[in-house]
Amino acid sequence: MKKCFSLVLFKKVICVTFFFFLYINPLTAQWQQKNSNYSGIVLSLAVSGVNIFAGTGGGVFLSTNIGTSWTEAGLLNHDIATLAVSGTNLFAGSYHGVYFSTNNGESWAEVNNGLPNPPIVRTLFVSDINLFAGTIGGVFLSTNNGTSWTSVNEGLPSGGVLTFTKINENLFAGTTGDGIFLSTNNGKSWEEVNTGLINTDVRSLINKSTNLFAGTWGGVFLSTNNGTSWNAVNTGLTNPYVFTLVVGDTNLFAGTWGGVFLTTNNGTSWTEINTGLLNTSVRALAISDSNLFAGTYYGGVFLSTNRGTVWTEVNTGLTLDDISVLNVSNTTIFAGTYGDGVFLSTNNGDLWSIVNAGLTNIDIRALVSSDTNHFAGTYGGGIFLSTNNGTSWTAVNSGLDNTNVSTLIAREGNLFAGTYGGGIFISTNNGTSWVAVNTGLNNSDVRAFALNSTILFVGTYGGGVFLSTNNGTNWNEVNAGLTNTNVLALVLSDTKLFAGTYGGGVFLSTNNGTSWSELNTGLTNTNIHALAVSNTYLWAGTESGAWRLWLTEITDVDVTEKLPSYFILEQNFPNPFNPTTRIEFSLPVAADVRLIIYNILGQQVASLINDQRTAGNHSVLWNANDSNGMKLSSGIYFYMLKASGVDGNEFQEIKKMVLLK
Repeated sequence: MKKCFSLVLFKKVICVTFFFFLYINPLTAQWQQKNSNYSGIVLSLAVSGVNIFAGTGGGVFLSTNIGTSWTEAGLLNHDIATLAVSGTNLFAGSYHGVYFSTNNGESWAEVNNGLPNPPIVRTLFVSDINLFAGTIGGVFLSTNNGTSWTSVNEGLPSGGVLTFTKINENLFAGTTGDGIFLSTNNGKSWEEVNTGLINTDVRSLINKSTNLFAGTWGGVFLSTNNGTSWNAVNTGLTNPYVFTLVVGDTNLFAGTWGGVFLTTNNGTSWTEINTGLLNTSVRALAISDSNLFAGTYYGGVFLSTNRGTVWTEVNTGLTLDDISVLNVSNTTIFAGTYGDGVFLSTNNGDLWSIVNAGLTNIDIRALVSSDTNHFAGTYGGGIFLSTNNGTSWTAVNSGLDNTNVSTLIAREGNLFAGTYGGGIFISTNNGTSWVAVNTGLNNSDVRAFALNSTILFVGTYGGGVFLSTNNGTNWNEVNAGLTNTNVLALVLSDTKLFAGTYGGGVFLSTNNGTSWSELNTGLTNTNIHALAVSNTYLWAGTESGAWRLWLTEITDVDVTEKLPSYFILEQNFPNPFNPTTRIEFSLPVAADVRLIIYNILGQQVASLINDQRTAGNHSVLWNANDSNGMKLSSGIYFYMLKASGVDGNEFQEIKKMVLLK
């Protein structure tokens, strides 16, 4: 297996930001996008002299010219949740632990001795010779650049720590759901300091002189007495989901789900500063001299040289935009995006034009062409048809009971639509009308199609692969040997059928799905989002880039079952969400499982699972309905996984999610 190039995709982490002082004239502020060769998820930013480091969903990137261009700086198979700089030492925290570089990312050393297993690191903080790591297993301290770690959790709750800051000898830790804790002895012991803090989901802490600010998913709070008491300071802060805070001279900036806000009076009032900020899901902020950088979710990096009044995109050379699907029809290339609709190129991608006239939903999940008819499947808006190369679009949804379309395929006058949770629909008249064809399909979360001359295959999330030999009238499950049934991609090459799964890698069947073999030798990331076949290669798109395998190398493959080695409850995705979200968990052994939803008052509102599940990776889609089938209102909810393994081990974890309508 040979790695070919890096792709940067999504994950779900919160970042830490590092800052220098800044003064900017508010009358001349402008933002510029600074992505050069990257425009994916930026989770963290750090500044060291002229070096700007970006921690992303695909490793670390370095710019030495204020973001005009970026180069890879290692750890490309990792989601970098946090970065910290101490002199010439650069530390990176990820879901795989802590890494240490002394040469600006040219080489990295893993420094996890003493950290919990798994060493999932959410934040790093440097204070003199002390390096603190906030993990899902609590706080750990290293005094030797990460060579060894010691747990410093006395008085801390079991939930994860997301952020640190320090005022004199006072060290503060912000947690997910339990508020803020104070240590006056370098982490040896902690005490809760939450009086007046009415939202305890703390994502960022920062001090401005003796003022301590907390960014939460309920806005910003200020303490002037080392956390003894807190007051909300949110006037003008129209988005309360604060991911990051940064200080520049007299200015305090807040990065939120709704862009960047500025206060010049310690939070008494806030002003939105988003002009030119094409992506307002801001996860990280950093300041270098007079430059303010914003790292966004799937929008890359933006730069302002004048306090954010106007932003400018700086993405030249960033290799990935938020493209959901590509479709080629003769000399025309169509690109569908998550939230920006459809783009068209007639010159091999040298120039793209937006073609959204009539497209009332621009969250594009699928594209397919049949002769001169072009179809676009959207999330929430159903299917649209263009007969003039995208110049205009018309909705064609009659009979389509589920408008959350995941995939489309055309075959001899028949058009098939796969949906999230609604199964499969067929149209025999170019989308004028649709009929559900789900007999035998016991999983309705459809993600992929593939077809040969007589058989139509469908991949589902959680149910594996099904096939139909009669245009969908009946379906049969074909999963023998498919040890992971979270199928996101299918592709055919002659008699070879390949399935890409989330968490299980790639599987091969040479007998139309009757049996499957794992095909993962050398593949270090098994979260497969896309598969494609060229003349000589099988390509796999993963969360750590694109991989290829010579088709001629595929002979007999050993079938091995790869089970999780411990219990895991993942963060739901998307989050915040509307109307549905997915919750995933892993079981190392078969277990009695309960998955329960609670409201902010601690009242149970829904029970998603209450039965025994096999060892492996599992997933459930929640539509924000309560136990009576009634839609729930916007707000904060909690989901709890309780698992009793057949080996006697018990597991329980609670995570927070936000329903935002």
